[in-house]
Amino acid sequence: MTLPTAETLAGGLIVSVQAPEGSPMRDPAVIAAMAEASLARGAIGVRLESPEHIGAVRRRCPEALIVGLWKRVHPGSPVYITPGWAEIRAVWAAGADVIALDATDRHRPGGQDLAELIARSRDELGAPLMADVDSLEAGVRAAGLGCVWVGTTLYGYTEATAGLRPPAWDLLGPLRRELPPAVTLICEGGIASPQDAARALAAGADAVVVGTAITGVDLQVSAYVGAMTPSGTSR
Repeated sequence: MTLPTAETLAGGLIVSVQAPEGSPMRDPAVIAAMAEASLARGAIGVRLESPEHIGAVRRRCPEALIVGLWKRVHPGSPVYITPGWAEIRAVWAAGADVIALDATDRHRPGGQDLAELIARSRDELGAPLMADVDSLEAGVRAAGLGCVWVGTTLYGYTEATAGLRPPAWDLLGPLRRELPPAVTLICEGGIASPQDAARALAAGADAVVVGTAITGVDLQVSAYVGAMTPSGTSR
């Protein structure tokens, strides 16, 4: 599909429909059903992990805006969100409209270069990219290299930001001021309520990604049970 215009994306909700390894929710049919339900209730798109889940949603929701990624762990590198060229190609072939990838300055598997990956994605695939970043510097660099979306996804999740807690309230304003107007700014990470989402838009985000608060059944139930269980006891 054609990438939506900035006007279409403005103020929109993208639902991250993912489930952890080992969860019964991590089933392509379940993921596709949650994605369809999200889109039916007004989400402008979905963010999906793995070629299998991207393909399942594309078949069930052929007109959906899909932001795709593939989490893969490689020895010797902390980068796991679509870390290399093989993952980029697989996500695109599965049917993603936008490919999300780690765009921090950290060492990538096999020493692959971020600038080269972005250039190849553009020149060989024609694929729009969403840069998942943790800082102003990483976001500005990613936009300069050609990423059309920049998201605060990794704020609080990298070694350099380990002491920070998402949402990235203090990062949104500087990013919006420094990024080119044509680059879409996405707030992702830690959005736990509709009020948080509205605050992110007011702080400068063009759109918001929400995952656990909407689709994270495993984590949400664990949080409730943990809060309701007296300390030192178990069920």
